[in-house]
Amino acid sequence: MSAAAAELAQAFRDAVGHDPEGVFAAPGRVNLIGEHTDHNEGHVLPFAIDRHCRVAAGRRADDVVTIRSAQEPGGPVETTLDALHRATGWSAYALGTLWALREAGLPGDRGGDTGWDLVVAGDVPLGSGLSSSAALECAVALAVTDLSGSDLDRHTLARAGRRAENDVVGAPVGIMDQAASLLCRDGAALLLDCRTLEGQDVALGLDEVGLVTLVVDTRVRHDLTDGGYADRRASCVAAAEALGVPALRDATPEMLDRLEGTERKRARHVVTEQARVHRVVELLRAGRPADVGPELTASHASLRDDFEVSVPALDAVVETALAHGALGARLVGGGFGGSALVLAPARTAEEIGEAVVRRAADDGHPEPVVREVHPAGGARREPWTPGERH
Repeated sequence: MSAAAAELAQAFRDAVGHDPEGVFAAPGRVNLIGEHTDHNEGHVLPFAIDRHCRVAAGRRADDVVTIRSAQEPGGPVETTLDALHRATGWSAYALGTLWALREAGLPGDRGGDTGWDLVVAGDVPLGSGLSSSAALECAVALAVTDLSGSDLDRHTLARAGRRAENDVVGAPVGIMDQAASLLCRDGAALLLDCRTLEGQDVALGLDEVGLVTLVVDTRVRHDLTDGGYADRRASCVAAAEALGVPALRDATPEMLDRLEGTERKRARHVVTEQARVHRVVELLRAGRPADVGPELTASHASLRDDFEVSVPALDAVVETALAHGALGARLVGGGFGGSALVLAPARTAEEIGEAVVRRAADDGHPEPVVREVHPAGGARREPWTPGERH
């Protein structure tokens, strides 16, 4: 059992008065390529990272659900099974997921409905574009389905997490983040068809050629419920309707001339980003990860100019990283802040990190946080049993 899981189990004991029935972990993710293609039913290529949200969970004999953060002061959020969909604040991600799973057929126990005690903690940075919310949703989803003896598969769990964000939190996100957190395998990215949820593992092969991925958190915070994300999504829907296709994944470059203004720009990003996803997959399968860099940089230009979701702090990171030896760089996540992904030779990683920090200071931006991240496997139950002490 990891030290983090052992600490969380102890936090559960301290709060609830007995052992949890299990401790579960789900990773954050970074999207190598394929930004804003997920909500257009397209393809994405995320990989899970070695940063996790964990939940210690135990069933109750009543219909009460409590959730606590081991990292936040204050008492628990407490509700009932009938009121899960009315959750607000940070707990809405977790409680909304439980609500969605119950809607999908999560079984009750002990002759009826089962309440829950949940204690969560994690090291996925909040608001940085690494999908801390999906990590929380997926950890909770795996915990309650595992302990309930449910046969709901991981695709259903991913859909439940998305429904929590769409219908309870109010963020109109796609399903990429939850799918990556649940389905990715160690050392590989996941080529995910966001229409069918069919996925294929794509080996990254970075270590073999001396490459690393850096995530630079600009500390410019973004909020996907503030309207900018919804506006972009609405433009994509309108563009697809104008073209007479089910979603922009079905559009071709030749169709773009039939659009004008903002809708044309938004659609052009999606169409060209789809093509970039498939080029990156071809390069990785050919054992050429170093050649992926220019595709990442082209993605950033498209997100900046056509989808218009970049900000000066992200542009500065990309420009500075490229000037100091990075092979490619782009913003990741919804945009409007958050993080940039940098693909770089391991020997230049430290220099790049120092340079982007200096640039931020020169430009008057918040001091960024530079993290090296590594591909990780999807959500898991921690190897621990009740009664175990560390």
